[in-house]
Amino acid sequence: MPTGAKLTAALCLTLLAFILSGQIKPLMPEGTNFGYFTQINMVIGLIVGWVVMGKRAGRGTAAAINNGISGVAVMLFWGLFIYGCKEMFRLAMRNRYGGPFEALSEIFVIGLDYAIIIFVPQVIGMVLIGALASGLATESASRRWR
Repeated sequence: MPTGAKLTAALCLTLLAFILSGQIKPLMPEGTNFGYFTQINMVIGLIVGWVVMGKRAGRGTAAAINNGISGVAVMLFWGLFIYGCKEMFRLAMRNRYGGPFEALSEIFVIGLDYAIIIFVPQVIGMVLIGALASGLATESASRRWR
């Protein structure tokens, strides 16, 4: 059921994903083809905000902060997982793996490599600020629009 909290959470995480995408692009190796990178991240933020954060709103300020942090953590997890899958498929099409289980386990290794690249102080700061703002805005919307 659509609520103001779900809409607010979805919009907040979509905006945060847009900002983080702009901060991450310069950190990646030169010559990286980003394609629909920003748009995919925004869709991830939209879905996670609606599904994860929106339904957990309305439980108080401390819960709102936790909701924002966990919502952003879920958004980062899914982003790293999706891009790990994308890179694994690219490498699998070049016959880089000995079997399907090796390829599947490599998704998490690739995602961890991406996490190491992107977790620099400016990105971590934006993640924390965005998580707090998103959680508090979602809580405010939950109280205002019932």
